[in-house]
Amino acid sequence: MIQLSPQHLQTICTHAETTYPDECCGIIVGYLTSEGKTVVEIMPTENAWNAETAADFPGEKTSLSKRRRYAIAPLVMLQAQKEARDRKLDIIGIYHSHTDHPAIPSEFDRQCAWQEYSYIIVSVHSGKAGDMRSWILDDNHQFQQELIENKI
Repeated sequence: MIQLSPQHLQTICTHAETTYPDECCGIIVGYLTSEGKTVVEIMPTENAWNAETAADFPGEKTSLSKRRRYAIAPLVMLQAQKEARDRKLDIIGIYHSHTDHPAIPSEFDRQCAWQEYSYIIVSVHSGKAGDMRSWILDDNHQFQQELIENKI
């Protein structure tokens, strides 16, 4: 389970709507408890996907744009990790949008995912955020849906 406040959910939706028709992406910072993950901060980032990024993925079509792919720049991830650590927090997940597609991970999403993270996907149709789901990898590196709980 991952717990987010209504403000966290709104931050993700607003970011997704403002970047449409491109995918948005960002970092989820918080902490782990015995009951799941608790979000403390949503950190919107720039979608750094480009031809150079695509070249790092064997077999990836460089023609795919930010409308179908996202990347967070390594230096941005490193800085977020340092900031989180200074606050005694962790990066607990990544979020991104799927433009005019369901909030279900793609095969590319699965191949790039890390087991310890939650992956929140928001579906954006015609510029309006809709369905939002969180996913985690199981021991077989397959996505399983994770409960999103509103924390008030």
